[in-house]
Amino acid sequence: MQVQTYLLFQGRCEEALNFYRDAIGATIQALMRYSESPEPPPPECTPARPDMVMHASLQVGDSQIMASDDPSPGTRPFSGFSLTLSCADAAEARKHFDALSAQGEVTMPLGPTFFSPSFGMLKDRFGVHWMLMVAQEQAGCGAA
Repeated sequence: MQVQTYLLFQGRCEEALNFYRDAIGATIQALMRYSESPEPPPPECTPARPDMVMHASLQVGDSQIMASDDPSPGTRPFSGFSLTLSCADAAEARKHFDALSAQGEVTMPLGPTFFSPSFGMLKDRFGVHWMLMVAQEQAGCGAA
């Protein structure tokens, strides 16, 4: 059994995927627009624009994130979860933290903590919450 993250955007899915590609080196594995669907969507799932993303898959290291544009009317802001990006070292954490926080909001500056030599939290420009960290054992700071 596996649990995967599925992000819903309000008409900005493709922009977000491209942002994550540039910010953290993610790879867009698949992207299908509503206009490319072999079957028309049900009326309650008809998007505002046919070019909106119906389904996409993004590879981030060994992890996969799925995403689409939410065709539902109104907005449902992200809340109650964060994506965690484990980095090899403090330099990699800084690079990705700075890229992801551009036009976003830093909620905890990147820096050393009791559990990590480099940890920080942010909300990116799409409202997605992220935690970036370097694990103790990856940093060579394991318990003696």
